[in-house]
Amino acid sequence: MKDKLWLLFILITVVTWGVWGAFSGYQIQHGIPDTVVYIVWALSMIPCALVALIINKGKFLCDAKSALLGCTVGLLGAGGQLVLFKALTLGPSYIIYPFISMSPVIVIALAALFLHEKATRWQMAGIIVALVAILLLSLETGQEGSPVSGWLWIVLACLVLLAWGVQGFFMKFANNSMDAESIFCWMAITAVLLIPVAYYMDGAAPAFFAGEDAAVQCAASFGIQILNSIGALTLVYAYRYGKAVVVSPMEGLSPMVTVLLSLIILQVIPNPLQIAGICCAAFAMYALSK
Repeated sequence: MKDKLWLLFILITVVTWGVWGAFSGYQIQHGIPDTVVYIVWALSMIPCALVALIINKGKFLCDAKSALLGCTVGLLGAGGQLVLFKALTLGPSYIIYPFISMSPVIVIALAALFLHEKATRWQMAGIIVALVAILLLSLETGQEGSPVSGWLWIVLACLVLLAWGVQGFFMKFANNSMDAESIFCWMAITAVLLIPVAYYMDGAAPAFFAGEDAAVQCAASFGIQILNSIGALTLVYAYRYGKAVVVSPMEGLSPMVTVLLSLIILQVIPNPLQIAGICCAAFAMYALSK
């Protein structure tokens, strides 16, 4: 059973992130700025960090090496999130999201090169099909009305791709010398430390918090963002018990759950690319778990 713990944890991540994706549209519909969403998400990391500390009986590694590794993982993830917000103001999401969804390629390459991780033939097939599924599930067929501004968005998208890919590698690397709970606590700390950056990033956050319904909207958003934080915690555990070359591509399959929930609850008919992505994801999950 212990050999399959990584599978249990990554499935929790896929489900929680998939549900989070299905309901994250609430925030857009209610005009909550992306920077405010980041702030709410960072705050939602705190209760999950407290749970991690309880599980670990209050143990928290804060020596220099642990702090460096933990902050590296946290800053790459949270920093990439902030850079993504800026990129989306300059470039189209229907190009940016499929592009950054390929971050598992970087994780796989780094894990194979530096950690000497290998996959079975079934897992190799699963990795390849999973990458195809991630791309298909991330593609957006609708063209957006917002114009593209220059080429800076391409640079920012590349930075997000690199940051999230390297984060996955360091998450696995840190697990070799740290407990998963301490890694997540450092992730929560760095996320909270970047709240002032998000608040003053574009002026949208101060204006939003000055509104009358800010508290109610933030509470509703918190209920959505806590799903993302739970998934982040179980992701750290998945990297603890599983190979990065296998965990990373499965991590990217959460849009499959989003599409299925949108079909069942919101009655949104998936497009042909998403249907193909769901089929690929189903096979990939089976192959990666072998």
